[in-house]
Amino acid sequence: MIRFEKKGHTGILTLDRPEALNALNSETLVELHKTVEALRSDETLRCLVVTGAGKAFVAGADIAEMKDLSREEAVEFARRGNAAFCALENLEIPVIAAVNGFALGGGCELALCADIRIASEKAKFGQPEVGLGITPGFGGTQRLTRTVNRANAMELILTGGIINAEEALRIGLVSRVVAPENLMDETMKLAEAIAANAPIAVRGAKKAMRLRYMHLLADDLETEARLFGDCFETEDQRMAMTSFVDKSPKSEFKGK
Repeated sequence: MIRFEKKGHTGILTLDRPEALNALNSETLVELHKTVEALRSDETLRCLVVTGAGKAFVAGADIAEMKDLSREEAVEFARRGNAAFCALENLEIPVIAAVNGFALGGGCELALCADIRIASEKAKFGQPEVGLGITPGFGGTQRLTRTVNRANAMELILTGGIINAEEALRIGLVSRVVAPENLMDETMKLAEAIAANAPIAVRGAKKAMRLRYMHLLADDLETEARLFGDCFETEDQRMAMTSFVDKSPKSEFKGK
């Protein structure tokens, strides 16, 4: 479910579950975590590009797997996602997300773990979890508010709305938008420009810029995971996720 290749000093990590729009299930999260940890031993790697196979970057977490989780199982699922995502975020080398399509829920949260995000004109971003009766569980409430201004983060998360690439650029969620056919070429040019610089200096600059960002993040992610788990004891979550999986009309939320 994870493909890795290397071109010069740049690695390319591809989420490869296109039949499910690269949705993140437990197996994918574990494989992602192992793959990222293995990259730490490669001293010749200077930059990493993360992208998705097919028409999606990552369409979100796997709702079919999540639907019937208990509160405790949901907290562990969130922790599993956070472990994989933090491993990616904490790489010493710069990470670039090449967002080729849908980056929703867990997909948006994965993109937020990158240091730089480049979007295809076809990319879509959003945290639609509240429409499924849950909160973001893989860091969305924390990383989004650390990336764009608080009001824009609040609007995206509390409405569950989806924005296009140009709006993502306007609010600072991505650094540039390119034609779909040019996405990987432009991303690789940027990666190669970074990789051409002094490796120790690049790693040091990344570490210095992230010091304030990382302050208390681990504690904040654990709080988010517990709030995510609380949602799995509600009727709203069970109704909304069942409707999503069954492709049936969703009832009105009751706040129970």
